[in-house]
Amino acid sequence: MFELVTDFLSDWYFWTKSLHVMSVLAWMAGLFYLPRLYVYHVEGLKKQGVKRGSDMDLLFQHQERMLLKAIMNPAAVSTWFFGLCLVFTPGIIDWSMQWPWIKGACVIAMTVFHLFLARARLKFVDGTNDLAGRQWRMMNEVPTLLMFLIVISVIVKF
Repeated sequence: MFELVTDFLSDWYFWTKSLHVMSVLAWMAGLFYLPRLYVYHVEGLKKQGVKRGSDMDLLFQHQERMLLKAIMNPAAVSTWFFGLCLVFTPGIIDWSMQWPWIKGACVIAMTVFHLFLARARLKFVDGTNDLAGRQWRMMNEVPTLLMFLIVISVIVKF
């Protein structure tokens, strides 16, 4: 049975890799955009006329929920699924090198960041967000740093 799985993974390697890259692109787009939406949401709530529970507040909440539920969550799950398929494809990863460990740690960190953003959405819903627009702007750099480390690790393979 194990041999059938590894043969399948080897035969479908390029398809799996392609689906993994597409999933990562979708996930990263969400990880870049959701903190930016939070910036607009926070700053919108500070402006006159945009109040908690207003049409604008509800519009932001809807956009944030849809981005998470319709794009980011499925993309994260498919990124993990196809990534693990690549991990289990024979001959792809040399575990004696540093790059797969660094990539793995960064992907776990990216997942934790995703979960942090999801929890933050709930704080916007119940009106308890305590981060300012400037703080959300800084949060926008987290996926950029992780992406940098992941891409360098995978391409350079140190």
